[in-house]
Amino acid sequence: MTENELSYKIIGAALEVHRSLGVGLLENTYEIALLYELKQLGLDVQQQVALPLYTKI
Repeated sequence: MTENELSYKIIGAALEVHRSLGVGLLENTYEIALLYELKQLGLDVQQQVALPLYTKI
């Protein structure tokens, strides 16, 4: 799958969540709904993955 195809699927899933739930809910609600939509599309997704942070010292 190309980057454009992947982007198209992700944006489509995000729009579906927005259409379904509307506005005004807590961020976590949208996060869970988007995770569900992406999994329904067959994408391998992870939630709240910790990443290392490097800064100047």
